[in-house]
Amino acid sequence: MTTVLPDTAPPDTQPAAYRWRWAALFVILAAEVMDLLDALVTTIAGPSIQAELGGSESLIQWLGAGYTLAMAVGLITGGRLGDLYGRKRMFMIGAAGFVVASALCAAATTPELLIGARVLQGLLGAVLLPQGLGMIKEMFPPKEAGAAFGAFGPVMGLSAVGGPILAGWLVDADLLGTGWRMIFLINLPLGLLALFGAAKFLPESRSAHASRLDLGGVALVSAGALLLLYPLVQGRELGWPAWTFVMMAASLPVFLLFGRQQAARRRGGGDPLVEPSLFRRRAFTGGLVAGLAFFAGMIGFGLAFSLYVQLGLGYSPLKAGLASVPQSLGIVVGFGIAGGAGLTRKLGRRLLHLGLAVMAAATIGFVITLDQAGVGVTPWQLAPALGVFGVGMGLVMAPFFDIILAGVQPHETGSASGTFTAVQQLGGAVGIALLGTLFFNTVSFGPLGPDPASFGDAMRLVLWVEVALLAVTFLAAFLLPRQAREEEHAH
Repeated sequence: MTTVLPDTAPPDTQPAAYRWRWAALFVILAAEVMDLLDALVTTIAGPSIQAELGGSESLIQWLGAGYTLAMAVGLITGGRLGDLYGRKRMFMIGAAGFVVASALCAAATTPELLIGARVLQGLLGAVLLPQGLGMIKEMFPPKEAGAAFGAFGPVMGLSAVGGPILAGWLVDADLLGTGWRMIFLINLPLGLLALFGAAKFLPESRSAHASRLDLGGVALVSAGALLLLYPLVQGRELGWPAWTFVMMAASLPVFLLFGRQQAARRRGGGDPLVEPSLFRRRAFTGGLVAGLAFFAGMIGFGLAFSLYVQLGLGYSPLKAGLASVPQSLGIVVGFGIAGGAGLTRKLGRRLLHLGLAVMAAATIGFVITLDQAGVGVTPWQLAPALGVFGVGMGLVMAPFFDIILAGVQPHETGSASGTFTAVQQLGGAVGIALLGTLFFNTVSFGPLGPDPASFGDAMRLVLWVEVALLAVTFLAAFLLPRQAREEEHAH
């Protein structure tokens, strides 16, 4: 799931009302729905995909991590492609490519082909998604821009609730004998709708101050992420040879080299991916740590929960999707409480701490539920902890990015927004790799297959690691500003 932040830096020109702006917004939202669904569906469908295509447990992890890692890397430059070559053109290229990649996913006959198609999906999604935000700023006058950006919230909420249910139903329904492949085929009508709608309703748009691409920076950050994630996912199956630890250790100097390369590029008059001055901001560095820990825990928990209920409890994909609904509804409720009661303005950073405390309490409640119910736990028994966990997530996510961005200078906001959007995706990939590996590493396999009781042990370990990640987020949040920047001073 991608929350692409609006670039709140001053626009190139004062936006004027565009005739087809509301139809164009619908097209942009259709693209957003495609991404939201594709970020969620393989979490539910993963066990069914592995059962048909074969491969090891790491296939399930790569289905999510490959998509989110490619999205993270691509988002760093996706918006700039629109600035350089035109946002409408890049939106249409992204939409058409996403449709093709989805068809390749549906047609995949081996795990390797499917993972490759998922990576391609993530890259093209990163080309597609940022273009809409730039066009919204140009199409809508200031008095309507808030309503346009506000439409993303309900769409994200509905997708979060409906995505797992839709994925589970499509797999179980086995429409036309397609099984899990239908979760990708459903992108074809959505993508074609977005493509034809873009041709008719989206305006021509590009920045007057487009910056050049920093391909060297992209290569370094991609290499650093891959050095970290590949051994995390594959190490367990290979018996953790020495080279896996060497690779993970090597990721740190590569990321440090990336920082030096960015500073050198700025000194040379080039356009860096990330403004080097941001690394001197306490809010930015604290936000990086908090964002990585929070989204790693959130996305990794979602994967582990789906694996636990399907492989450990024997739920069907549809039942697994329905079992996750309390968490999704909780997120919507948490957003509503934060916004409706004005808590973001009243509490500021304390709202983050409150939400994280609620999530930690719900996680411990989940552990207690497993201890009491044992291997026969039902969705109804899991619902209270999941619902409260979701409420806490909503309370955290509602003010999270606004508070982080309040700690950077206005001219740095565009770079910081893009970076934190990419960090959200990178954190998700790390969470899938880390918590997925811990989960599978704890499951014990005998001559007759996995021990059912060991799935409960695996889920408990994941939950305690989740508590630790929430604690890291809680501590890192003290580095953030106490309040979000007031709207009138945001620019």
